[in-house]
Amino acid sequence: MDPTSLAGLDLSPIPGKQYTSFDREWREEFIYFLMVDRFHDAAARHPHRQTQRTPGVAAPDNAFFGGKIKGITQNLDYIAGLGCTAIWLSPVFENTPNAYHGYSISNYLKIDPNFGTKADLIELVDAAHKFQRNGKPHPIRVILDVVINHSGDNWEYAHGADPAFDGRRFDFGKWRRDDLPVPTELRNPDLYHRRGRIENWDTSPENQLGDLFGLKDFENDDDADGSDLINILIKAHSYWIRETDVDGFRVDAIKHMNPVACSRFSSNIREYAYSLGKRRFFLFGELATPTDEAIDRYIGPNTSVQSGGGTVFFGIDSVLDFRLAEGAGLAGILKGMSDPHPLFDRLDAQQHRALNRGELGRYLVTFVDNHDSFWQPGGRVAHQAPDDQVIAAIGFLLCSLGTACIYYGTEQGFEGHGGDNQMREAMFDQGVRGRNLMNPDCRIYREIAKIADVMRGAEELRFGRMYYRPISGDGEHFGLPFGTDYTLAFSRMLYGSEVLVAYNVSGNARQDRILIDSSLRKSGDHLTFLYGGTGQVPVEVSHGGIAFVHLDLKPHQFAILG
Repeated sequence: MDPTSLAGLDLSPIPGKQYTSFDREWREEFIYFLMVDRFHDAAARHPHRQTQRTPGVAAPDNAFFGGKIKGITQNLDYIAGLGCTAIWLSPVFENTPNAYHGYSISNYLKIDPNFGTKADLIELVDAAHKFQRNGKPHPIRVILDVVINHSGDNWEYAHGADPAFDGRRFDFGKWRRDDLPVPTELRNPDLYHRRGRIENWDTSPENQLGDLFGLKDFENDDDADGSDLINILIKAHSYWIRETDVDGFRVDAIKHMNPVACSRFSSNIREYAYSLGKRRFFLFGELATPTDEAIDRYIGPNTSVQSGGGTVFFGIDSVLDFRLAEGAGLAGILKGMSDPHPLFDRLDAQQHRALNRGELGRYLVTFVDNHDSFWQPGGRVAHQAPDDQVIAAIGFLLCSLGTACIYYGTEQGFEGHGGDNQMREAMFDQGVRGRNLMNPDCRIYREIAKIADVMRGAEELRFGRMYYRPISGDGEHFGLPFGTDYTLAFSRMLYGSEVLVAYNVSGNARQDRILIDSSLRKSGDHLTFLYGGTGQVPVEVSHGGIAFVHLDLKPHQFAILG
């Protein structure tokens, strides 16, 4: 029987249970983000094996399609085969009707029956932690998506109103069901802001007090009700760490939360994980903004604000890097549609957030596409892109600063575009018996797996400092590239060693000289292809003492040399 109130929770360690703790740093992980409802059902299915990409299966809008937690457990080999070492699940707790995406929670203490049971989640985490690939341990971390800024549409305003935010606090109407929300401690109207829906998403205080569409905003202010509210959510989510041994939380909508609430939740959750013997429990937030100013307040050594004469530390380890994906327009740059200088500006803007350019990677989860259409009107990265561009996009994430995250289906070339549902295709086909789209022979899948293996074997690509490299046509005059026809190159440097990553953004062949570190290389040395080519490339030195390599790259060729 699932508990219904905090009074029924036992948060002491399960007797005899050894909780999992990882040595790997989070910036070493390759995260696979999947939507539970769209990934796989519990049926035995197999793909048609081919090198070509496959369109995803269209799923009905605002309805469950049939994905199960068991379907993830049964296909860990597919995720691990891609090189992924962590899985981020869309929210799995019980939702309001038809909320297949999971972000409209009605019961924080129960797995949504559409997805399975608590036992299914325990089995998934245990299988992931014990997973072996090619007969060798390949432990996989599991991250739950948690929604603590707002609840589902569990109640209505007085008189059936649907008000927009105008600064007032509106009267509470009634609960939509007598037995929800759960835990029962959330059945207190004073624990909700009751200010109506947000109309201006980046305007304060509306963006922190208003409802997200029909999702009811919690009263998470720095006051007595806010304290009660956040303590309820801390205990409810600690319960899932105790029961399932999960390894991290992706915290939804943190820019809409009160800073004190974000800080208290994150700090208490981390402390609870420590009390179980779990080290490196990871908390990363959805800070859906392309501005460095906002990101700077949440991560790194500047992660604080002043409130009531005191300093508030947010407590989040990392954030999803919307500044890179949206602000710099990473997908558009890598697809040859825009100038690369926003990438260079982005790296320069980050430097004050860490002791060196390598440590920046601790504070970012990088991505090129995800499940939300509001920031990517062009759709998934594979939309109107050849395979090589998709491979290079994920290759860039794996080789650059941050914890790389791939959105499910990208490895098969899913091309969804339009609204949210169009970018949330299914990887299994209910209309064809025994068929799924998890094809390990797909060229995109295979090449991403190769790059992931290179990353796993090169400490420079996991921990090193990052520098974008100037290029030259004559070996004498070097400069950072511009336009849409160029070689994009960067180095990862780690205590006396360098790995060079180069990508021909152009649809034309390129023969560029690329600057490398002259203190590490001299004329007569060689760089060896680790990916994207064979053999070695000689190091040359210009009359001015600049060390460089001369690369011949085919259109959209992605290469790694060390």
